[in-house]
Parts: sequence; structure tokens; C-alpha cells
Amino acid sequence: MRKKLFSIVWLAIAFFGVACTPSTKSPDKKQDMEATAQTEAQKQDGFYGFTMTTLDGKEVDFSEYKGKKVMLVNTASECGYTKQYADLQQLHEQHGEDVVILGFPANNFGGQEPGSNEEIASFCEKNYGVNFRMFEKISVVGEDQHPLYAWLEQNSPGQEKPTWNFCKYLVDENGKIVAFYPSKVKPTDEVVLAAIKK
Repeated sequence: MRKKLFSIVWLAIAFFGVACTPSTKSPDKKQDMEATAQTEAQKQDGFYGFTMTTLDGKEVDFSEYKGKKVMLVNTASECGYTKQYADLQQLHEQHGEDVVILGFPANNFGGQEPGSNEEIASFCEKNYGVNFRMFEKISVVGEDQHPLYAWLEQNSPGQEKPTWNFCKYLVDENGKIVAFYPSKVKPTDEVVLAAIKK
């Protein structure tokens, strides 16, 4: 009888000990909550649900691009296509009322964007007089692909993704991706201008 009682006591201790042990999971952090909120915003608002940080540290809510055509380009400072910065700047100056240019430095292809955000900003301004909006360096492909580029890939015609530096997505006034242009297509090519003017 004593053995049976002893076993019952130990079982009770074991049960209540486990039940009363504090959870080792930490409470949701602010960062996790913000990430979840942004993910929900993206699900609901698509392209307009993103918020990104510019090279100079300014937060930009993509909802400000509603009603505008937008071209997104993954850029690099040491690429054979780097001279397209000049074409992008020309497009910005001559057709800025028709399309907004957004540049996203990335080091995914050939290690051709090794610089810091500050170095990239200096390079773009000094060499090409870039004054269209440039964002912080991100990853546009691979395991650490930024959510923006994951969304662009998933929602573009043919689910296109960048294959090299200076690939371009064109988003229409309603936040829908209407075209993808590979690196070799210059921002000022007729096919691009025709799509912008539609």
C-alpha cells in the first residue's frame, strides 16, 4: 500500500512539475510583430504593402506610388551594365512624370556590388549624377532573397527573377507587374518607352 501511495505521490509531483514549468518560449518581440504586420500588409495590399529604407536611411511606404508606373532595377557598381545608371537617370529626367525609378543595389551576381550603402550612394552621385530613389543594399535572389523580390518573382509574368545585374520590373498604376526586362534591355529602349507611355 505504501509503495502504491509513494508512486501516486511521485506521479503527482512529476505531473504538476511539468505543468507548472514556465515556458521557454520568449514572448513575441517588437521586431517579429512588425515583420508579421508587414507580411499581412503585403498580403492585403501587394506591392503597396511594402516599406523600404533608402540609402540615406529614409523609410518609404510604397503606398505613395499608387496611381504611378514604377520601374524597379537591381543595380551594381562594378558590372558591365553599370553604365545603365546613366540611362536610368536619363529616363528619370525625361520621363519622370510617366514612371518612378527605384534602384536596389545587390551583390548577388559576380560580387559586383561589394560597397557599403554610403559608398554606393557616393559612387552613383559622383559618376552618374543619380538622383532617382536608391534603396539600401538587399539580396534579390537566393535563400536570403528580400521579400520584395520574392513578391516580384511570384507575381511577374512567367515568374521571372533577376538573372544578372540591371534586370527591370515594370509595375503599372494599379500595382500589377506588367513587364520584365533582362539586363541587356536598356531602360531607354523603345520597347520600354512604349510600355511606359501606355
